[in-house]
Amino acid sequence: MLFRSRIQAYGNVKTNALIDRFTKLHRYGANMPYNPTMNYQTLRIQLYTDYEAMDTESIISSALDIMADEATLKNEAGEVLQIRSADETIQRILYNLFYDVLNIEFNLWMWVRNMCKYGDWYLHMEIAEKFGVYNVTPLSVYDMVREEGQDPNNPSYVCFRIDPMVIAAGGIVSRVKDRDGKIKFENYEIAHFRLLTDANYLPYGRSYIEPARKTYKQYVLMKDAMLLHRITRAPEKRVFTVNVGNIPPNEVDGYMQKIMQKMKKTPFIDQQTGEYNLRYNMMNMLEDFYLPTRGNDTATKIDTIKGLEYNAIEDVAFLRDEMLAALKIPKAYFGFEKDLQGKATLAAEDIRFARTVERIQRIALSELYKIALVHLYTQGYDGEALTNFELSLTTPSIVYEQEKVALWKEKVDLVKSIQDTNLLPSDWIYHQVFQFSEDQYDEYRDQVIEDKKRVFRLAQIEN
Repeated sequence: MLFRSRIQAYGNVKTNALIDRFTKLHRYGANMPYNPTMNYQTLRIQLYTDYEAMDTESIISSALDIMADEATLKNEAGEVLQIRSADETIQRILYNLFYDVLNIEFNLWMWVRNMCKYGDWYLHMEIAEKFGVYNVTPLSVYDMVREEGQDPNNPSYVCFRIDPMVIAAGGIVSRVKDRDGKIKFENYEIAHFRLLTDANYLPYGRSYIEPARKTYKQYVLMKDAMLLHRITRAPEKRVFTVNVGNIPPNEVDGYMQKIMQKMKKTPFIDQQTGEYNLRYNMMNMLEDFYLPTRGNDTATKIDTIKGLEYNAIEDVAFLRDEMLAALKIPKAYFGFEKDLQGKATLAAEDIRFARTVERIQRIALSELYKIALVHLYTQGYDGEALTNFELSLTTPSIVYEQEKVALWKEKVDLVKSIQDTNLLPSDWIYHQVFQFSEDQYDEYRDQVIEDKKRVFRLAQIEN
């Protein structure tokens, strides 16, 4: 913690030692134990640079697009973000915030994609008193620093610092500056989207594509090797066997050179100067072999040597499959498995992938809740009214929803069978089948009675 605080509080993070994290952060051995000084804080900028390079690769770029697409699907009503509240005023305020002010239908896709790419994404909330959040500004992950535990009197205090040169370029200069020249933001001013999957990266998140970083480097090297091999080794070569007859041995070399020049070069006469020149032909001399032979029975002939045959596709496919396994995306989406067709969405082909997307959605929702709370609090809401709302994103898999519905249907059928036998009380059913607490027993029984009252009242009105 002390070293991390020193790295974050003093000096520019960009000037720290940028050494490959895989070889330094996790190196083990008798003479080289785990080095706590080579932590994620010192390598963060270098990793962001690696992620930028990985985004240029077609598979990883498509994977990030897939994650953003699946996490921001629209429901049957055409809404990306669903907002529910018992207070109609709060619901109307939040719909205005997310759809009219923040344009969530367009921006959420970019926020989720950058969060998956870098593991972190920062939004600066511009807040006006009594009006709430009226705009959000994306901030570069390269210059943001998150600080935790800096105040001994308040261990849970969180703040953010950023390079003032970057902020000045963006037009935000009226901020509080500390003695290190950094610009400071309070926790309620920044929405920090982060993927918390590894404690070694705290207080930052870990990129979704980090598990594929090592495999990506191997994959790119293998593709380059395959391409170079095809270019340099694929051309065929010819073997010219020339019968030199009775030419003396000391004149064979000159004779062979004369033949090579005739076959490899084309005579050319410059019309302006009249000079005679041997223009170089497109055929490379080093491609072919010239072998002099003697003997009356040996005639001049030309043979062909095929290029080196080596199939590197299997090696490339192996590394590609490893990279897809690290990305947790089914291969069928990329067209590598032709037998899986007719599925409405990618997540419908792989329920596990739907759970991964759901985890990404929960992380995005946590910061959307934060934006909504700041907006409502600025407008004067507090207490229970401040949390009287629910946000949700569309589940990426219809099959995933169908499985949950089928599970509840089976539970209800089981309860009906138990009640018909009159062997077990309703308390046992609530506890064992539905996993309800004792407080929930009475609450649901009262609600069932209310339902019966409404049914009885409707029957009276009909009569």
